[in-house]
Amino acid sequence: MSAPPASILGLDRSLGGRTWRWRGGNMDLGSGSSLDHDLITQLLLARGVGQHEIDRHRNPSLRAFLPDPSIFQDMDKAAARLADAVISGEAITVYGDYDVDGATSAALLIRLLRALGREAGHYIPDRLLEGYGPSGEALVKIAERGARLIVTVDCGAMAHEALAMAADAGVEVIVVDHHKCSAELPRTVALVNPNRLDESPEAARYGHLAAVGVAFLLAIATVRELRSRAFFAERAEPDLFALLDLVALGTVADMAALHGLNRALVAQGLKVMARRDGVGMSALIDASRLTRAPACSDLGFALGPRINAGGRVGEATLGVRLLTTEDEDEARTIAAQLSTLNEERRAIEAAVQEAAEAQLATQHNRAVVILSGAGWHPGVIGIVAGRIKEKTGKPALVIALDADEHGNGKGSGRSISGVDLGAAIIAAREAGLLIAGGGHAMAAGLTIAPGKLDALGEWLDARLGGDVARASANQALLLDLAVAPGGLVPSLVETLESAGPYGIGWPGPRIAVGPVRMVKADLVGTDHVRIIVRGDDGASFKGIAFRAASTEMGQALLHATHHRKLWLAGRAKIDDWSNRPQAELHIEDAAYAD
Repeated sequence: MSAPPASILGLDRSLGGRTWRWRGGNMDLGSGSSLDHDLITQLLLARGVGQHEIDRHRNPSLRAFLPDPSIFQDMDKAAARLADAVISGEAITVYGDYDVDGATSAALLIRLLRALGREAGHYIPDRLLEGYGPSGEALVKIAERGARLIVTVDCGAMAHEALAMAADAGVEVIVVDHHKCSAELPRTVALVNPNRLDESPEAARYGHLAAVGVAFLLAIATVRELRSRAFFAERAEPDLFALLDLVALGTVADMAALHGLNRALVAQGLKVMARRDGVGMSALIDASRLTRAPACSDLGFALGPRINAGGRVGEATLGVRLLTTEDEDEARTIAAQLSTLNEERRAIEAAVQEAAEAQLATQHNRAVVILSGAGWHPGVIGIVAGRIKEKTGKPALVIALDADEHGNGKGSGRSISGVDLGAAIIAAREAGLLIAGGGHAMAAGLTIAPGKLDALGEWLDARLGGDVARASANQALLLDLAVAPGGLVPSLVETLESAGPYGIGWPGPRIAVGPVRMVKADLVGTDHVRIIVRGDDGASFKGIAFRAASTEMGQALLHATHHRKLWLAGRAKIDDWSNRPQAELHIEDAAYAD
């Protein structure tokens, strides 16, 4: 094994216990603040973009990244069946998952069909009463109520028994999904999923799509099919571009990797969202108390959690209803209800988080952290798993015990880059360790029988131990550039943001600022550390370290003296609360400069 790159800025160890390294080349600007396209080029190169691809990635457009939908297995078959239903006026129901990806995918197809002159119904299962994915009983009942065609979105790829039951009853189902598949596919009219094992290498390149991205490609294919049948001879074609706000929201909220096509979809979707044409989306933005056009981070931290709250602790259909309504009063009412549910979700989540963290000391260096408790709300375990993953730097599974009438546990997991948790959970199910399970690389869900937890932990240790060790060894803090305090200005933040949108697979720029001396440090809320610092160049700025008060870094910041210099590392943001916007730093790590 080759030696790791040397640390930078003369630092051996940060207060967070990490080595700082350049992500891609030394971008130490010192006291300079000249900004031009060279900085953006360096950001793109550091994220794996080839020199010949720079122009295409600088301003990601659909024209540059959108594939022909026909490259995907069953896409043309699904589009033809949907076109048949549109032309003949058949009743259609969209069956979606209860999370943001499911809600946006369902809303996208419902709005598409409405634009084509057909009103589609929707069905969203209750998380607690029905669980994830389609049930055979529900599919048959939907058909008995008149639906001739059912389209499942963000679920169904592994629903073999349910879809077999539907097929035996003569129910026609199209599956639109992105979760991991097994070699044996369920019985459907069509199954569109870039993660099918029989996909071509060209189509498999798009396995990072969220379900809403796959649904958007199906919308394109369906409109193209209808065009070939002269359906639009006397009517306007739907504006597919107007659906991209849904695609952006679902993609970011589902933690899909933001490279390639996903980055183009989100970039263009944010432009659509800024227009606020959609009644439901506009109400959601207002309920989130945003007074500006939403940024990519707002989708994951403000808008998405509100849609999710309906499925987690409230009524599962609220998200779809909000995103498909054309009534402004109804939209405001639902958005307010979702905001209230989101506050309830936060309180429930905090209690489960506290209980889960109390178990961390019992983990004995397992590759995958597994925490469980009776009475934990299944609606928040995925969020808590994400928090535990961030705290430990390892994949985490959080399991609500006694979650059904049989005493089985319901679990949700979040992974780290380089560790495919979804594939491992599917393999564990096939090995007989789980009742049900599936997911994708970064997130997974499972159902487990009582008494199987220890066996699952040992099995995951054996399967993922090497992957986790390799991923953990590479968990240095990667920096994109370093600036003196005087260089942390709004124009720098704007330039950095222009190489976005950022997210999983396309990390936001991380900068080091220093050396600085502490002017003031205090606590905000329960565990956030807020500081004001000043550099040798006389420039000062504000910073905040979220959920850091109990960490070594947080304590060092709170007790830092004016006499000792620090380097600070994190994300540069705009503080626009004052009359004159200023740049601030969201701190992720710190190190002594002397």
